[in-house]
Amino acid sequence: MKIKISPSMLASDYANLETELKKCSAADFIHLDVMDGHFVPNISIGAPVIAAMKKVCAIPFDVHLMISQPLRYIDDFADAGADIITFHTEADSDIGKTVDKIISRGCKAALAVKPNTPVEAVYPYLDKLSMVLVMTVEPGFGGQSFMESTMPKITALRKKCPDIDIQVDGGINTDTVKIAAEAGANVFVAGSAVFKSSDPGRTIHILKESARL
Repeated sequence: MKIKISPSMLASDYANLETELKKCSAADFIHLDVMDGHFVPNISIGAPVIAAMKKVCAIPFDVHLMISQPLRYIDDFADAGADIITFHTEADSDIGKTVDKIISRGCKAALAVKPNTPVEAVYPYLDKLSMVLVMTVEPGFGGQSFMESTMPKITALRKKCPDIDIQVDGGINTDTVKIAAEAGANVFVAGSAVFKSSDPGRTIHILKESARL
């Protein structure tokens, strides 16, 4: 599987988003966390900010909806320029209807599971999904520590689906990316590791190389 890096804008300088996006020219995706203050206890950006960012960035947008009612907002994020829309199995919207809505809007559909949610929750929908996100921290805040206890879920999913993109999000750095890659992940969300580094572009390359070892 191709190794892909998706820098998380949650860790970027929100006062200079265009400049921060330009630092990510080596990235495969741009990871955009959307939080509603209900599904998770934090609030971040919404569709208008994503639409503005899309005007100055050609890299595919990987939009992670940490919201209670994702189905209600699929049109908004598709219109804003999302290329991949990920939502949680634990959200309140009907999973099948939400997946179908994402695909109907021409976006790729992905499902996410929290650390304590069995990965089997995504199995009924795998034939329609482009990616599965296994959270390696509790969703809601950046800068948390990587939970290695989630790795068996990745291994089980990779065994079941050799060709699907498996994404990990939370605590990814040049050390933990190796652990997740060995378990079977191939798409890595990195926030602090990229944006807190002195050279984000070089860090993206290092993360890719580390995941290939």
